[in-house]
Amino acid sequence: MNKNLQLSNLLDLAIQIQQIPAPTFSEGARAEFVRGLFVSEGLQDVSIDAIGNVYARLPGRQKTAKALIVSAHLDTVFPNNINLQVTRQNEARKIVAPGIGDNSLGVAALFGIPWILREKRIDLMHDIWFVANVGEEGLGDLCGMRAVVERFDKNVIGYLILEGLALGHVYHRAIGVRRYRVTAKTAGGHSWSDYGQPSAVHEMAALVTQLTSLRLPREPRTTMNVGTFGGGTGVNVLASEAKCDLDLRSEDPAALTKLIGQVEELFRHADHDGVTLLAEIIGQRPAGEISAEHPLVKLAVSCLHEQGLVVMGITTGGGAHTTHEYIDVEPIEKGMDSIVRFVEEAGK
Repeated sequence: MNKNLQLSNLLDLAIQIQQIPAPTFSEGARAEFVRGLFVSEGLQDVSIDAIGNVYARLPGRQKTAKALIVSAHLDTVFPNNINLQVTRQNEARKIVAPGIGDNSLGVAALFGIPWILREKRIDLMHDIWFVANVGEEGLGDLCGMRAVVERFDKNVIGYLILEGLALGHVYHRAIGVRRYRVTAKTAGGHSWSDYGQPSAVHEMAALVTQLTSLRLPREPRTTMNVGTFGGGTGVNVLASEAKCDLDLRSEDPAALTKLIGQVEELFRHADHDGVTLLAEIIGQRPAGEISAEHPLVKLAVSCLHEQGLVVMGITTGGGAHTTHEYIDVEPIEKGMDSIVRFVEEAGK
């Protein structure tokens, strides 16, 4: 198979995957599609676990050796009713479609790897497990990858995570995350006759203003985002309930802990006459890292240097998590070659 045909097949597959809606917690249809493809590729031990992850094994020569796990997340940030139209721009050098890079191309690369290995007649010593996992986006809280790690435990060489838009980065650090769903409750009332009584929307807006006024450190990088905000039942009604979803992140566990303390202090002081505030933790991801000197990180960088690149990924693009998300076609060949080279070296 020549490289142009190989690239064309990879892009066609990425679009087929992109055309199957897969919101977090609703990845079933896409998972079944991937399962069928794993079977048709002749991979072994194909299965879907209880949480919805799809597994397939490319056997190596050494049956008792540890395996390399190569995974890509199935889910997207978009609801089932999003328009999934695909457009090609700049003489087909750019493909625009919701979720095409994050992470339809990543899932398609799970198949591009064995295609290239077979094309080059590369015979690996170690097994490769390909995993299309669920629950990466939104409130999935990495439930899919947690199940993957629990399944394989320590019997692995390592994990290679594929993201379609990651060309330009070798990720070896995990960002710590704490997420809250915050609810303000009041008695409510009429906007005229009960004026002066608390409105849950006003109370929540005041809290968000306080939250976003907190000073966050640039180093270590620490962020805050109110991703959703809503409440009330009518324009002339004092809202009896309002909610927001709050996302806190830091690359440093101590900085995240400090921010959590500041935020929860604001929560504690939000209650007053006629106002009740409830804060529920809806997501939590620990920070962590492997050293930049780790052999797998060095291997990733080395494989990219061979392609004239300095970092790892499949391609470049932009607009992630928007309906204008796009991928650049030209860098895909180098991105795939570097990933296959990594798999080849790690699987020796």
